[in-house]
Amino acid sequence: MPRIISIEDDAILSLDECVDRLRDTGFDPRDEDSLAHAALQLRRLGNDRAFLGDMLVSELAARHREYGRPDNYGPQCVVLSAPGAGFFLRANMWPAAQDHMLKASGGGSFSLGLPHDHNFSFLTLGYFGPGSWSDYYTYDYETVAGWSGEPVDLRFEERARLEEGKIMLYRAHRDVHLQLPADSLSVSINIMHTHGAQGWLDQYRFDVENKQVGGIVSGGASEAWLRIAVGLGGEEAIDLAHRFAARHPSDRMRLTALDALASIAPDDATRDTLWRGAESGGSVLIAREATARREALTG
Repeated sequence: MPRIISIEDDAILSLDECVDRLRDTGFDPRDEDSLAHAALQLRRLGNDRAFLGDMLVSELAARHREYGRPDNYGPQCVVLSAPGAGFFLRANMWPAAQDHMLKASGGGSFSLGLPHDHNFSFLTLGYFGPGSWSDYYTYDYETVAGWSGEPVDLRFEERARLEEGKIMLYRAHRDVHLQLPADSLSVSINIMHTHGAQGWLDQYRFDVENKQVGGIVSGGASEAWLRIAVGLGGEEAIDLAHRFAARHPSDRMRLTALDALASIAPDDATRDTLWRGAESGGSVLIAREATARREALTG
């Protein structure tokens, strides 16, 4: 399960002070000194019990006319700082089962009930409320190719929640969690680790009952752009998809290119030929997914 980091400190930092101190040193969760420094700053930011509410009220009152921070992403996430020096800060809102927002939007909008790992590490602090619940698992990323239905040694650790004041380190490609509704509305604050290669590292969803990979959930803008470009039918886009399918260093991008080419194939026989060739392309992920797509053609 995520690593619990115990820090007792009564000092208080503003959001800007916290960001400045983190930027002075950067954030690398693989380095113990950097991790300890970041956790201390997060503790001190969490000691400011008013900053987040004040910020939200201020932004609502201004109707975003003077919004100086990056846009938020997701229905419950507020980005608190721009990426830089290997990190950014965000706040997450976790609704309870009885809250209207959860009933109206469904758990999928808040990643509830979706067992998944992360392709980045992050520190998280319980800031407000009783905290969100999670079932925690661990697995060995290096043993997984990532094809849908692949057996994986998921080891259940425990069910726990992120209580107010608790700090945890979610470790990239190791910790898996299935998030559950909080007992009442709760908020966490995260320091997210960022690096240049992150977008090419796979993140998975899991079938915890059958101990299988459910699929890859870390597709990025490049994959979407390639699909759109190929769908529009441009010769250069189709040529690029063929080149990516043959030798792109990311198996995920190679599979995306193959899917894009299959989507414009004139008939199932052409698709079958495409996927048959992919089965012998040297990638376990692509071979398994290609076989599944060939079987779907005849199913």
